[in-house]
Amino acid sequence: MFVPCGDADTDLSGFTLLMPAVSVGNVGQLATDLIISTLNMCKIGYFYTDCLVPMVGNNPYATAEENAAELSTNAEVYSLRSKKLVVLQLRSVFIKYKSVSFCEKLLGWVRSSGCARVIVLSSSHSYQRNDKQLCGTPFRYLLTPSMPKTVQNKMNSLNWKEMERSPCIPEIEDSDLCVRVPGGGITKLLYDESCSRDIQMAVLLKFVSEGDNIPDALGLVEYLNEWLQIIKPRGDDTTASPLPWKIPSSWRLLFGSGLPPALF
Repeated sequence: MFVPCGDADTDLSGFTLLMPAVSVGNVGQLATDLIISTLNMCKIGYFYTDCLVPMVGNNPYATAEENAAELSTNAEVYSLRSKKLVVLQLRSVFIKYKSVSFCEKLLGWVRSSGCARVIVLSSSHSYQRNDKQLCGTPFRYLLTPSMPKTVQNKMNSLNWKEMERSPCIPEIEDSDLCVRVPGGGITKLLYDESCSRDIQMAVLLKFVSEGDNIPDALGLVEYLNEWLQIIKPRGDDTTASPLPWKIPSSWRLLFGSGLPPALF
């Protein structure tokens, strides 16, 4: 499924794979955009798959006219060797009944490529929270059983909240408890498959509503940054501006090109 670009180094042994779930508000994809753009990551390949709706477009991270015409596709892989980080960006939705096949192929690639762990950035419908989820932070995390205890200890030290279990059948209060991520796309499928395959995976998500989800994406990458320290704050001044995330050039048309003046 993975096709390398030219002579790119595709040895990913020990790398952390970061990827979004196509979920409510596209928050995971927007957050992934911020990471690729900020770190100026190098594209090392793409996924050739029939599981996603075909898509092609211009370079979403263009910095000049010279690289603006480069093509991008629906599933591309970027790498930053200095941080042992590889990122899969998904830019289109799944074809009906193909999501299970995609997850199986993806996790097979994770195994064969030697990635040490997977981190999924996702979101869930805020209006479907239960009573416990209405209080406190809108961020949650999930860890598969194979994740090292040190990761769980780190989450505890950050005072993060684990995703609460809820009745598998909402209408029956005494039904078995399970993880539910309404609006999370393939999040739960990836999590369940990783649990059964003994793959180290962490899911970071935020409860959101549809709309302008740029603030949600910024919040999610800062949540991730608390753990991984992908970028450092500007200096030691606690009153300084937020972390210097670089907005991709493609976001200029996130909500279209505006109303033409000829209408007025």
